[in-house]
Amino acid sequence: MSVIVIVLLPVLAALLVCIPLGLRWVMGVTVVSCLADLLLTAQLAWRVVYGHVPHELLEPAWSNWLAVDGLSVLILLFITFVASTAAIYAVGYMTHEALTLRRLRLYCANYNLFIFSMLAIPVLAEPTLVWIVVELTTLCSALLVSFYNTREALEAAWKYVVLSLMGAGLALFGFLVMFAASHAAGGQTYTWAGLVAAAPRMPPVLMQTAFLLILIGLGTKVGLVPMHTWLPDAHSQAPSPVCALLSGIETTSILYVILRLIPIMQAVQGAHAGTWALVLGLISVGTAAFLLLQVRDYKRLFAFSTVEHMGIMLTAVGLGGSAAAYGAMQQIVSHSVTKSFCFFAAGLALLATGTREIAAVRGLIRRVPVAGAALIFGGLSIAGAPPMAVFLSELLILKAGLSQGHYLAVALLAAFIVIAFFGVMAHLNRMVFGTSSNGASDRDDLRTHAGGTSSLPLSSRLALILAAVPVLLFGVYIPRPLHDLLTMAAAALSR
Repeated sequence: MSVIVIVLLPVLAALLVCIPLGLRWVMGVTVVSCLADLLLTAQLAWRVVYGHVPHELLEPAWSNWLAVDGLSVLILLFITFVASTAAIYAVGYMTHEALTLRRLRLYCANYNLFIFSMLAIPVLAEPTLVWIVVELTTLCSALLVSFYNTREALEAAWKYVVLSLMGAGLALFGFLVMFAASHAAGGQTYTWAGLVAAAPRMPPVLMQTAFLLILIGLGTKVGLVPMHTWLPDAHSQAPSPVCALLSGIETTSILYVILRLIPIMQAVQGAHAGTWALVLGLISVGTAAFLLLQVRDYKRLFAFSTVEHMGIMLTAVGLGGSAAAYGAMQQIVSHSVTKSFCFFAAGLALLATGTREIAAVRGLIRRVPVAGAALIFGGLSIAGAPPMAVFLSELLILKAGLSQGHYLAVALLAAFIVIAFFGVMAHLNRMVFGTSSNGASDRDDLRTHAGGTSSLPLSSRLALILAAVPVLLFGVYIPRPLHDLLTMAAAALSR
């Protein structure tokens, strides 16, 4: 029953924030709801990892609709973690925007519904229901992307919706083809577990078609190349706490659906799903790496970095083997905590300078030390500098690829990662440590930006610290419970 509570708690919060009780009530309900979900999910993860049968956590009437294992609990855990830090961050960040109480209430209601839609993805057992909640994430997040109601924000939201719906149509057709394959194989139930059981008897042609349709369709939401074009637009226009969710965990929660197909396809003769994943993953990493060299907006910079990381995860899955699967799971964790931190840092830089243009920001470390230090730390972390969490997960993936004999794929992946590293750091180095080209002092330059401020919200700085802890910790030490959960999640990819 705890699974149902975790999923529905944000819905209750969305209803409660509509009660007209003031700003503290609206923001407080959202923060408390997210923190409560985080605690419940941590408890659920402990029970799943250490010996409890997952179905014992559910009421019998729900056991055919909901299912949890190591992979789904891992996604749940980091959805709730990022949601909690983003909610704390938003307390100061959104109130700093001088919005009306009605607008803040609208933001929090959509925020909680967005959390609900993401939490439903990893616990639903039927693929068709998963497809429905995936599209619900599009609706809820599009309202958040367009929150500022500017021309650019509305255009980004419209582009996001159109491309996502096009991908949704392809994915739905893929799920229907997979249902036909399951029916032809005499499958008993159309669930993830039922599909794994029926996979050896499924027609390979139907399953290959279904996998490619779903990979391309959901790849639009994940941000895989060439279906990625909405992602930098949306992330440059949405509020920074929303960007942390979109980039840090929404893309990963959609990738989870693709990962659920891997053990099914492994049981189908001649499916070659790993090859498709490897090729599309490398294309995404390579394209993003070169796009990072020419980006002009630092929020778009982190958005293209998300495209790169989604490609790395898919590449790891394509490499095959338990070690690569473990590396992919660790990359999911590293990306979630690091990318949310990066957008928190970008949000503080935006508050301090009033601009998203890379060329317009120089000497940030001298003008606003907190924002400058956070931005360079985030850049080093997401680019994969040691001893950060991303460095460790990428190193594990490269090592696993070498042990599997994928020398060309590993060489390409390593080269693209190095290019992306220099692309990210070249831009951020100029922003943080550079000097103004017109000779104006840093203090004078700060005053030229509309909305510039050197006073950053306390809650946003607190969230920045909370988000930084796992970024550093997971690069040097993986706690035993998390290691066991990662192992269990990796095992789910090779059933």
